[in-house]
Amino acid sequence: MILVTGATGTIGREIVRRLPAGAAVRIMARRPECVTGASGRARIVYGDYEDPRSLERALNGVRAFFLVTNRLGQDDARLIDAARTAGVRHVVKLSAAAVTDRGADDLVTRAQRAQEELVRGSGMAWTLLRPRAFMSNTLSWRSSIRQHGVVRAVYPSAASSCVDPRDVAEVAVRALTEDGHAGMTYTLTGPEPMTAVQQTAQLAELLGRSLRCEELGPEQARVEMGRRHPEAVVEALLYRASRQCEAAKGQVGETVPALLGRPAGSFRNWAADHLGAFVSDPGTVDADTGSGAV
Repeated sequence: MILVTGATGTIGREIVRRLPAGAAVRIMARRPECVTGASGRARIVYGDYEDPRSLERALNGVRAFFLVTNRLGQDDARLIDAARTAGVRHVVKLSAAAVTDRGADDLVTRAQRAQEELVRGSGMAWTLLRPRAFMSNTLSWRSSIRQHGVVRAVYPSAASSCVDPRDVAEVAVRALTEDGHAGMTYTLTGPEPMTAVQQTAQLAELLGRSLRCEELGPEQARVEMGRRHPEAVVEALLYRASRQCEAAKGQVGETVPALLGRPAGSFRNWAADHLGAFVSDPGTVDADTGSGAV
């Protein structure tokens, strides 16, 4: 039995779609009715990190599970403890490439490093996935593109080797279903470093319309992010974004091609496959824009 957490999020949703149709799969979600794309054999169950009984039920009989958490705090520790008690043998943890940046010492990166230590010390076999920023993060631009033909981005000329979330999900599925991934740490990138300016140009070409990219200053970004995140998290995210200016996020790795046997997906291909999100009415587009690792 494979358990997937975070199945309504950017990566978990793609994992659910890619797991073999014949696999025994259980999907844990706080809102089971929001899970989509699962095979007919998959069982969707309620689970909440703060509800120990729900974790016990979700993990019963599970061999391997995909672990992703979005809140700072004890969620990872709770699920790892429950998995160990249930006799789970393998955990595949979604982390972030930022943990390898020695110059990064913000709140979020410190928390991710601590989460990795929990996984490594769990007594279970483990696989760590460390992706760069998700290409899907650009969905946060869709409203301003539709309404004003404008992309507003922090440090728009700084590059990141952003990754297609579908590639991350495919690697996760392989780690969950194949032998040979225990004890491995995979840094996952796209095929080239990309700036917001370059992404804007590619979107404009694909959309067949003129777009301009404007720099969103730190204070403006602080206000925008503050509508969705606590102040401490906002400051951490801004700091992480600033690391791009020091070329800390532009390195391209070969892990995705090596594991998947094909080139990593390009931003152009990702954007072409999701072009409708930048032209449709807000009510017709999936509301989950994702929150990509960096």
